[in-house]
Amino acid sequence: MKGENQPRYRFDRLEVAGSLGDLGTLLPLAIGMILLNKLHATNVFVLIGIFYIVAGYYFGVPVAVQPMKVIGAYAIATGLTPTQIVSSSLWMGIFILFLGVTGLIQVIGKYTPKSTVRGVQLGVGVVLMIKGLKLIIEPDPNLAIQALGPVSMSIILGTAGLLLTFLLLDNKKLPAALVLVVSGIILGIFIGQPIDAAAFNWGIHLPKPIPYGWPSVDDLLWVLPVLVLPQIPMTIGNAIISNTDITQEYFGERAKRATYRSIANSQGLADIASFFFGGIPMCHGAGGLAAHYRFGARTAGSNMIIGGIFVLLALIFGENIVAVLKLLPFSLLGVLLVFAGLQLALMIQDLRERKDLFVALLMLGIALATNLGVAFIIGIIAAYAFKSDKLRV
Repeated sequence: MKGENQPRYRFDRLEVAGSLGDLGTLLPLAIGMILLNKLHATNVFVLIGIFYIVAGYYFGVPVAVQPMKVIGAYAIATGLTPTQIVSSSLWMGIFILFLGVTGLIQVIGKYTPKSTVRGVQLGVGVVLMIKGLKLIIEPDPNLAIQALGPVSMSIILGTAGLLLTFLLLDNKKLPAALVLVVSGIILGIFIGQPIDAAAFNWGIHLPKPIPYGWPSVDDLLWVLPVLVLPQIPMTIGNAIISNTDITQEYFGERAKRATYRSIANSQGLADIASFFFGGIPMCHGAGGLAAHYRFGARTAGSNMIIGGIFVLLALIFGENIVAVLKLLPFSLLGVLLVFAGLQLALMIQDLRERKDLFVALLMLGIALATNLGVAFIIGIIAAYAFKSDKLRV
């Protein structure tokens, strides 16, 4: 399925479906930071869209764009200010760009064992599945109708979405993600919270530079131990090393531009731009790529499609873009996450040695108990320890 003869760009229904495959990861965190942390929706989604387009153009294959999960989750949970969030984006951009420009990321990638890479993919896959199932089970505040009798509407929609996706997963005429998203938006129009179109600020909305003002020295220093340090190992393990690995796995020779160094540089530049234009900290997540691929993305056309959608929606609707995107029920986003997680977790099937499987499963347990960054560090230590014949499992 590496598709060496694929064109660089394709714009058919499968590419459209694949472009929508990662909405389950992207939208909840992005919308959460807009609503709870008061980031500007125009800035957030224009930058996401441009990052999708530029990355797709440069790499020539599907590339995911995701929020940095450690920073995003902590920001939402604790109500961080916009200047604290963009400060973390600046530090991450500088650090990751340093690794890429100096070539240090090549050294880290070269000496990261395959079992550790697969452990990261397994951990991310299971975390995505858990998050997806939670979105299916938990009530959706955006639905005007919360239940049918004793059964939650989220569970009804999520179950129907799972069955529909199973039936259409490999259907090229009716791609699963496209059917799921379009039917979800139609349902949202009828059973979601009503949209007051008269309250929309119609026109062309452009992102403004430094929209929240310059961060204070306190903000810049405070985010280093709280946000940046916990995010770094997860970004290196998942967004750079694991992401590069599966890009090469999926697209072969067509992914020749996707190296540890170029993937790091791409993220570093995007996060520095995000600091100056008030976006969110972004990365190229392995889970996002698995989602795009699983639902049909095979060319950089998928990046142009989803990137163009975000830029156009943000320019036209501005801050009201959130109301439009919230039409899509969270339970259906959960379905996308479940299948993306399954695709990524199955990457461990090429591990044959018991020691390698042990490392991957150990990392899964640590990731669920703590976080993926800790799992990545311990996974490297365990993998090198098992190179000794004295240790057996």
